[in-house]
Amino acid sequence: MSKMTLTTEEDRYVLVTRRFAASPEAIYRAHIEPALLQKWLLGPEGWTMPICVSDPRPGGQIRYEWSDGNGHRFHLTGEYIELTPFSRIVHVERMHLPDPTPENHVETTFTPDGSGTLMTLRMTLPDASVRATMLATGMEHGMEASYARLDCIAQSATA
Repeated sequence: MSKMTLTTEEDRYVLVTRRFAASPEAIYRAHIEPALLQKWLLGPEGWTMPICVSDPRPGGQIRYEWSDGNGHRFHLTGEYIELTPFSRIVHVERMHLPDPTPENHVETTFTPDGSGTLMTLRMTLPDASVRATMLATGMEHGMEASYARLDCIAQSATA
């Protein structure tokens, strides 16, 4: 469908955009339903998400655990702040690598765009150092792979 773009703003923000060939409802649901998250939010090939907790309501918990099958594991914890069905999700997350990273405030919007959806994800990090460290992990490659997987899943679900 389209390539993901990742840009930085000021010293604390990361902005990610991507267009999907599926409705905002489908893309929104894929961001909150555990069975769907476990199919696409995997990063590079070879990783799985054996544990996925997503309680999509204000104050609801998030916990994703990834494994590469070779003993490498990490996880993310967080909480939902706001959810506007099919258009907006706001949550806070912390990566555990194994120690928790500072909180990352994430706002994701899903906007109708022709026959598809424009997803915009804005991360607010504590400072430029945390942002630089996060970007240095190679997260962009993992996000691209995950969103390409989501696009394929969403397209086949609407076909």
